[in-house]
Amino acid sequence: MAVIPFTQADVKLLARLMRAEAEGEGKLGMLMVGNTGVNRVRGDCIDFTDINTIRDMVYQSPGGFEATQKGYFYQRAREKDMRLARKTINGKRYHPATNSLWFFKPSGDCPAQWFGQWNTGRFKSHCFYSPTRSDCPSVY
Repeated sequence: MAVIPFTQADVKLLARLMRAEAEGEGKLGMLMVGNTGVNRVRGDCIDFTDINTIRDMVYQSPGGFEATQKGYFYQRAREKDMRLARKTINGKRYHPATNSLWFFKPSGDCPAQWFGQWNTGRFKSHCFYSPTRSDCPSVY
């Protein structure tokens, strides 16, 4: 059962984002990007108080995803990527992105904090950051 509202167009959009942001990280990396996106829609907190849909989340500016500025993002969604997107929309979570609202790819080690948020772990080249439960209870 879905944890956020969505349309078929939203599934395609999230699938394209997941692929563009993390295809090189494999399926699990793509799923973690999906977790982060879904958490932003669920969150209604911190930088994401006006994010109510997948479309709002993908195109948020400022604070959105770098991939939306690159041509690779605008390729057609593939069925295998849409299956991954549906998993995250249906609430499946993957550590360390379980409650994350942010991720980035540092040139070295993951900083303990990023913009005041604590590191919850690294997967391949991306570091994930989550708010505290008190700052954003709806992602927990």
